[in-house]
Amino acid sequence: MRPLLLAAFGLTALVDLGSLAAGYDPGHLVAKPLLMPLLAGYAALSGAPRLLVAALLFGWGGDVLLLSDAEPAFLAGMGSFAAGHVCYLVLFRARGTHQPFLLAGYGVALTTTVASLWPDLPADLRVPVAGYSLLLTAMAYRAGSRFGLVTGLGGGLFMLSDTLIATGVANWPQPPRPDLWIMLTYIAAQTLLVTGTLRALEARPCPAATYGEVRSTTP
Repeated sequence: MRPLLLAAFGLTALVDLGSLAAGYDPGHLVAKPLLMPLLAGYAALSGAPRLLVAALLFGWGGDVLLLSDAEPAFLAGMGSFAAGHVCYLVLFRARGTHQPFLLAGYGVALTTTVASLWPDLPADLRVPVAGYSLLLTAMAYRAGSRFGLVTGLGGGLFMLSDTLIATGVANWPQPPRPDLWIMLTYIAAQTLLVTGTLRALEARPCPAATYGEVRSTTP
């Protein structure tokens, strides 16, 4: 079952990205809502922590909500993604060590991005976007400092994907097919977060007292 779910996820990702590249909106509207449930199903059957599965499902909620261009849907979608980042933060809390240089790098990236976007964002979105950006940056830092290179790359790509969204909200100049680059980096980010987390847990099993309550019981 796991290989089938992974293959279905890969095929759906190709359909979504191909639809965006071709400008075929119906393909994107069908494929996008299927991505995270398929990846979450694969993760669950791989014995992923429940917090990882929850993060992916919150990502699915954000994906669906962001299919609408309405501002309330945007805010609700950002809130759903924020809940997913909280799941990741809790999951990553008890491993690895602090890395001051990585923390400083993410701090500079956060400060520069928010300061640059702030004047061009709609006034009612400035504080929510800044708060979300802080949460996302904290997740990306913990992913890289606690769960290794693959997971860290996933966190970094998540930041890149959401920064591309924010530049669109701020009406900055966009590359051709901006939604394609947003989805490409987002799909890669979630895939790497899942892959890196599963590998890290398999390589260094966590004590039952720490992770026993969050690991899936599904074989």
